Amino acid sequence: MNPSTAQAEVIVDELVRNGVRHVVLSPGSRNAPLSFALHRAVRARRLELHVRIDERSAGFLALGLAARTGRPVPVVCTSGTAATNLHPAVSEAYHSGVPLVVLTADRPPELRAAGANQTIDQYRMFGTEVRLFDELGVAEDRPGQNAYWRSQVCRAWQAAVGGSRGGPVQLNIPFREPLVPDGTERWSEPLVGRPDGGRWTEASEHGWEPSTLSKVDARRGLVLVSGWGAEGASDWGERYGWPVLSEVGAVGLSGAAAIGTGMWLLNLPEFMRSHRPEQVVCVGRPTVFRQVQRLLADEGVEVLLAHGGAEWPAPAHNVREVAETFGAAPGRAAADWLTGWQQADQKACAALHHALDLERWPSGPAVARDVVDALPERALLVLGSSNPTRDVALAARQRPDVLVHRNRGVAGIDGTVSTAIGAALGHDRPAYALLGDLTFLHDANGLVLGPQEPRPDLTLVVLNDDGGGIFSLLEQGSPEHEDSFERIFGTPHGTDLGALCAAHGVEHQVVRERSELAKALQFQPGLRVVEVRAERDRLRDVHDRLRNAVRSAVLG
Repeated sequence: MNPSTAQAEVIVDELVRNGVRHVVLSPGSRNAPLSFALHRAVRARRLELHVRIDERSAGFLALGLAARTGRPVPVVCTSGTAATNLHPAVSEAYHSGVPLVVLTADRPPELRAAGANQTIDQYRMFGTEVRLFDELGVAEDRPGQNAYWRSQVCRAWQAAVGGSRGGPVQLNIPFREPLVPDGTERWSEPLVGRPDGGRWTEASEHGWEPSTLSKVDARRGLVLVSGWGAEGASDWGERYGWPVLSEVGAVGLSGAAAIGTGMWLLNLPEFMRSHRPEQVVCVGRPTVFRQVQRLLADEGVEVLLAHGGAEWPAPAHNVREVAETFGAAPGRAAADWLTGWQQADQKACAALHHALDLERWPSGPAVARDVVDALPERALLVLGSSNPTRDVALAARQRPDVLVHRNRGVAGIDGTVSTAIGAALGHDRPAYALLGDLTFLHDANGLVLGPQEPRPDLTLVVLNDDGGGIFSLLEQGSPEHEDSFERIFGTPHGTDLGALCAAHGVEHQVVRERSELAKALQFQPGLRVVEVRAERDRLRDVHDRLRNAVRSAVLG
């Protein structure tokens, strides 16, 4: 057995022993030893393999799988710019706490020194955005290699799993030729793992207990959810009497403390003057709404983090405590505190949906509401990072049974199609995604699925307004920038999404009437695209009318 084959076989075996169930692979020459080893593991039914020709899409597919299953997912690529294309997914995984094991094949040192083809500096190429970096020594046929390889795999696995949150790790593996199996089995030591089938190195968690919040003492406070932990936040807020607000509105929230129009209420200065909290408990890292940032930047508001990561959402640098769980509710809030938020929420909700019903269909908020209404029970909903996540937060009705995933670690539109496919493959119920057209086009390669690849039960709803609708709602979209807006921000593309889907063999349907949407979203197996075409130039006016309706209802 040649050294590269031996090393790859051991790495794959130890990954499986650590709990790997899914691996994403992009084809290449230098990573051939790992490709052969993975293929043999698939034939032995030890894992499920997903092959993608585009490394950026591969990285986000692994991200979606890992985010949904909660288990580290390895992504394997060849050397050179192939590895560079994984960086967007690594960044997202690091900032959102998703466990990835990035296996980058490399040339051995003597080829790097010779300026070999497809060679770049891969040493710590992801900088500070991995929890662990290690470059394995070039494989040699000598005693001690088996233990070394298995130990480093376990080390990487434990770093990816982390404590309360996961993260990405990178193993850079220089392979020396020959890169393909030679048909022999002779080696200087047994290449076997622990006889009980377990990990080479076990990391005991006996006695470990997650930290809990202990500094919650205000009678007037809020729980702000942005990511995982929504169920726990709903329960805790209801017990304590604090309103629970989410950056995806009422989707995924349950209980009487859930304030579905929270993002609207936070944006009413008159309301907030009389409903200013003393403390805010953040679950995850809020990144979407400016009104949330204003609240957290208030020097008079203490911030406490539950399920907090390395980055603290605290513009005023006023974090009082960081913990991993809520713990017990410390008592009860002021008697009328939650009631005031609930009453405002009821008024805002009624006015919002009445105003939406008066708008000409489709608009982003109306489509978001209708999509959420139409989802089957326990569906997964993946949201694009620009307008869709805002539209759902501002317009969707309460759906505590829907699970939401967003790539909000760095809030990019990179790889969202692939993320949705990965998350859908890890979900045992129907899955949906709501994306803008630019987000969809940005990862059109995610639609490339080979005939032997597992196909998700996923419906991608694309709101196509022919460009960057999000900028219409920002300063760039104000009238004084009208002359420059369309080319450098609006960026119309004119792409025929139906033809694009046809090229990839993906079912495509255009929905032109509101009455057609619910039927189009009825569950069907497989991957398909439902396109809704909207007018981008109406967007700012629609939001203004909805905002005015909510303001009038709440403030009188």
